[in-house]
Amino acid sequence: MTDLGRPWRLLALPPLPADAVRGLLSGLGDRIDVVTPERRDRAAVLDLLPETEIVVGDWSSQLVLDAEAVARAPKLAFVQQPAVGVDGHDLGALADAGVPLANTAGVNAIAVAEWCVASAFALVRRLVQGDAAVRAGDWPQLTLQPRELSSCKVGLVGFGPIGAACARMFGAMGCEVAYWSRSPKQETYGAAYQDLDHLVATSDIVVVVVALAEGTRGLFDAGRLATMKPGSFLVNAARGGIVDEKALIEAGNLAGVALDVFTTEPLPLDDPLRSDDRILLSPHAAGVTPQSTTRLVQCVVGNLAAAVGGAPVINVVNGVNPVVKRR
Repeated sequence: MTDLGRPWRLLALPPLPADAVRGLLSGLGDRIDVVTPERRDRAAVLDLLPETEIVVGDWSSQLVLDAEAVARAPKLAFVQQPAVGVDGHDLGALADAGVPLANTAGVNAIAVAEWCVASAFALVRRLVQGDAAVRAGDWPQLTLQPRELSSCKVGLVGFGPIGAACARMFGAMGCEVAYWSRSPKQETYGAAYQDLDHLVATSDIVVVVVALAEGTRGLFDAGRLATMKPGSFLVNAARGGIVDEKALIEAGNLAGVALDVFTTEPLPLDDPLRSDDRILLSPHAAGVTPQSTTRLVQCVVGNLAAAVGGAPVINVVNGVNPVVKRR
């Protein structure tokens, strides 16, 4: 049993179902008491926060812990986001309150990197266009004009676990690989560090896998998209807010685009992205595989066990001591 002789009160935010969370945490016995809000809205969450000690977040970022929510949770000791992105959570407010916020960094790196490579293949080899033409009764054998992926320079924007996995995979395909991140890395798997403007202007395929933050929001606006090579390709597996979608549609220099993420999700039915045949659309599913889901669950359960057991949690993103202290 925990200190004070009672279980930790854990608030699981939708769309996580309470029964599933209880099942996953059954190995912790009576050390955790799981509750969920009656409705999937902010008011229902705020009502439960005063007695909450641990929050397992909403992976869709619809329900978040902003400064007001943190102020309503005087007993809050730990927040575990069941995703890599922590969009919407107020990292500063949580840090000021001494509450560590952890994500699941790296669990979907292989899955997302594979999607990036697969999307690049589809764009460069014009697989979607070829399929559509044959289905329509055409036979564009000599006019389709696909390229070889191995002939392309790939520029990675961001070099966390996903960027590193992309570097390994694209490099194995024979591509020249360069990368930009806010700080150069020691282990780059053969990828050369380049200034962002140079990388964007000289790459045949630009792959966006950088985290969304104030410094990267709108990073690919109309001006930066205009500097990309004529006939080049853009792959975005990061967050929709990093790429200006209106400017993307108007960018006549791009031969193709693959998007797994969007500013508004799900993508509205009348969104013009749907009607641009240069754009390969994916429902934010690049990282959703049975293997990555297993790794995510293991990471979340492991961190919760560490939190209630007094051991350091991993993947803290707001600089707070990783040993969770009850309040």
